[in-house]
Amino acid sequence: MAVRTLQYHFDGEAPSAVARGRGHSLRLLVPLLLLALWQAAASAGVLDDFVLPSPWHILLAYQELWNTGELQAALPVSLARAGLGLAIGGSLGLALGVAAGLSSLAERLYDAPLQMIRTIPFIALVPLFVVWFGIGELAKVLLIVGAAIFPVYLNAYHGIRGIDKKLLELGNSFAMTRTEQVRLIVLPLAMPSILVGWRYAAGAALLGLVAAEQINSSAGLGYILNNANQFQRTDIIIAGILIYAVLGVLVDVAMRLLERSLLTWRPRHEQP
Repeated sequence: MAVRTLQYHFDGEAPSAVARGRGHSLRLLVPLLLLALWQAAASAGVLDDFVLPSPWHILLAYQELWNTGELQAALPVSLARAGLGLAIGGSLGLALGVAAGLSSLAERLYDAPLQMIRTIPFIALVPLFVVWFGIGELAKVLLIVGAAIFPVYLNAYHGIRGIDKKLLELGNSFAMTRTEQVRLIVLPLAMPSILVGWRYAAGAALLGLVAAEQINSSAGLGYILNNANQFQRTDIIIAGILIYAVLGVLVDVAMRLLERSLLTWRPRHEQP
């Protein structure tokens, strides 16, 4: 039985429904335990509701936001900003990474400047973006674009450069054109690294969204947080922060599912 279990593991077969259910239960156990301890401490008066409201008060804050329609109006605006910035930044990073990975000339032209810019925290660019692009939607989207470019660029570049040269030589022996080599050899082999880059870029886009929505937002989750800060509504502030956290988890799950659907040839245990 042990040998068979090991064989299933290395063959990449999916675990049983019972094992999957046990794994999901363990993932939920610690967050639920923390919530219970948090509520118990608040109910016992250990925590000040003004400093750290209880989970129950945060649920009431969600109810308030839902009843007033603020939450329904804010989510599409924030998701549109993050999605647009991710699409533009990820596509630009992918194009630059593929070009630098395939061409030594492209690498020499812009890899070093991009590496220098990458080390600058994008949050530090907020005041500069306000000066350059104003306080409208353009500055917000461009800040998210700047956060999303580099994960895709780095992973695409290193994924292509990490391909075994012998495989390209094999393509030459079959008289494959450069385009055919890129389409049939380079991109499929670099795809796992590229998808990891998109996954990191999605998380970076949400971080960029948090920073961008502090720029004089008139709509979106940042607008709710700014108003809550002015009225010292700690419950709504924490509720908004938790929404960002949930969005991050949902985006990560979506990217994992995308990886599994596109990389069906990989064993299940190799997929993140």
